[in-house]
Amino acid sequence: MSHRVIDNPENMATDISRVASSRRHSENELPYVHKVGVPPKTNLLKEITETVKETFFHDDPLRNFKDQSKSKKLLLAIQAVFPILEWGRSYNLSKFKGDLISGLTIATLCIPQDIGYAKLANLDAQFGLYSSFVPPLVYAFMGSSRDIAIGPVAVVSLLLGSMLQQELDPVKQKHEYQRLAFTATFFAGITQFVLGFFRLGFLIDFLSHAAIVGFMGGAAITISLQQLKGLLGIKKFTKKTDIVSVMKSVFAAAHHGWNWQTIVIGLSFLAFLLVAKFIGKKHKKFFWVPAIAPLISVILSTFFVFIFHAEKHDVQIVRHIDQGINPPSLNEIYFSGEYLTKGFRIGVIAGLIALTEAVAIGRTFAAMKDYSLDGNKEMVALGTMNIVGSMTSCYVATGSFSRSAVNYMAGCHTAVSNIVMSCVVLLTLELITPLFKYTPNAILASIIISAVIGLIDIDAMTLLYKIDKFDFVACMGAFLGVVFQSVEIGLLIAVAISFAKILLQVTRPRIVVLGKVPRTRVYRNIQQYPESTKVPGILIVRVDSAIYFSNSNYMKDRILRWLTDEDEILKETNQQKIQYLIVEMSPVTDIDTSGIHSLEDLYKSLQKRNVELVLANPGTMVIDKLHASGLADMIGEDKIFLTVADAVMTFAPKMEP
Repeated sequence: MSHRVIDNPENMATDISRVASSRRHSENELPYVHKVGVPPKTNLLKEITETVKETFFHDDPLRNFKDQSKSKKLLLAIQAVFPILEWGRSYNLSKFKGDLISGLTIATLCIPQDIGYAKLANLDAQFGLYSSFVPPLVYAFMGSSRDIAIGPVAVVSLLLGSMLQQELDPVKQKHEYQRLAFTATFFAGITQFVLGFFRLGFLIDFLSHAAIVGFMGGAAITISLQQLKGLLGIKKFTKKTDIVSVMKSVFAAAHHGWNWQTIVIGLSFLAFLLVAKFIGKKHKKFFWVPAIAPLISVILSTFFVFIFHAEKHDVQIVRHIDQGINPPSLNEIYFSGEYLTKGFRIGVIAGLIALTEAVAIGRTFAAMKDYSLDGNKEMVALGTMNIVGSMTSCYVATGSFSRSAVNYMAGCHTAVSNIVMSCVVLLTLELITPLFKYTPNAILASIIISAVIGLIDIDAMTLLYKIDKFDFVACMGAFLGVVFQSVEIGLLIAVAISFAKILLQVTRPRIVVLGKVPRTRVYRNIQQYPESTKVPGILIVRVDSAIYFSNSNYMKDRILRWLTDEDEILKETNQQKIQYLIVEMSPVTDIDTSGIHSLEDLYKSLQKRNVELVLANPGTMVIDKLHASGLADMIGEDKIFLTVADAVMTFAPKMEP
């Protein structure tokens, strides 16, 4: 074993003395506290540019154009407008097989649905088929979703029909009604195109998920109630859509207006369709069963009506569908006169609802297949197809969830499935439409009911109730508004409640008191962590929002009320009075001039109470504005800290381990 030899005992004594002195010195000093960094100054133009870029171009859509030649940039620009030119280069026979099967499958579903949805919009049956011919072709060239299936949908058809018939009678003023429908479709397309072109797609996000769930559920109930006319064979039926008016109309016709043959046909095939839907949902490999069931129902019911001449027993039938492809309708659109503004109003509303549904469907399936979807490009594609559609006798088309789900399950690879579907619809228009003459209206009612019943999402409503009661109230408000008033009122309630929630969150931000979590240096909400302890003489609060003119006064008043309540409690228990107010500002992403003034007023109020204001972890935007306004100097640089723990350690060091 070796031993260290001490050459000089005096040196060792000196070293021991230095170590002891160093320890005494470190015990008397506070640990190191890092200062809050001040960001470098940015000029106004750069700040505006960055704000605009983050607002409208957050996804950096031009990144592929960087460092490219002019010819390459031109090619990329054309591919951006027509994505089919990009993915078409890698298209092969294997993908076409999947798209062919998917296209044929959704065609069998869309043909009977289109006829029914056209009647829902108070239009002749052929207009539904027209809307599944031209718009899907346009979308296939311009759309970026691989799975979405384009065509008329129940909710938009109902919305369009209910608003149009408030302006014109679909029977007595049939031609004018059709012209107004084309005008509304044109402006729906313009609305969608403008939102996408100017990258304003974020505006549709103002309609919350909860409001959409309620609106869709209410619309499904309303649509189903409207189908009682065809399901029961009622000839005289109310034009109103609320549940009270509809049920009054149904029961008023009970003694002499119901047709038992129609009821048998309708309920029998409705049961068949619901069973088919259950089988497809229970066993994914049988997805084709609910897809082909509507067409089978149409074929069988039409055959039975024709064989037994049920139309002679007051069973209402389609009777006539115009044969041939879409006639041009550009000259039918109202570009002047009183119906221009009406068409614009109806078109904007219908366009926004159609857009919301299509983008939601596209994002859902894009997430399932793990590919990116450009929402603004989708809006441009949807807008273009509706503009072209309005000029070719179509009404508002969008993404159909039921058809898109079938398209996805059938194994589609690209938008070619929409082209296949369009080709089948073209053949139907040219060759098969006379065969629909004896199709009973009851079967169309059954198809619509079975299609929309899935829009009533009970699970989503239950989840909303569990997670957020305000969201549940928004959902129920939209639902009840549609069911008991009208689609427009329900939509208005949905939008109003969505904005009310935003305003409530902006004007009344959450402000909480923080305490120290045991055996840590972490400070958290005392309601979430009841075991956390308050620091004697210090009140710590956290503002969970940006501070703007809309909430700045509330923020100041709420913090002062916290302070007053805390002082009263401490006075009753003879504890140490509050000397420091620490405001944790980590969640405060920004502050405006009103917020600065409120903080200044808070500082002055605290000075009168002999309480010092301390700020913890202000962000880049906040600290920059605090220095620019001079408020940082007023509060004092020594009272702005990186963390709450640093502030507490400075002003109450005995509390820190």
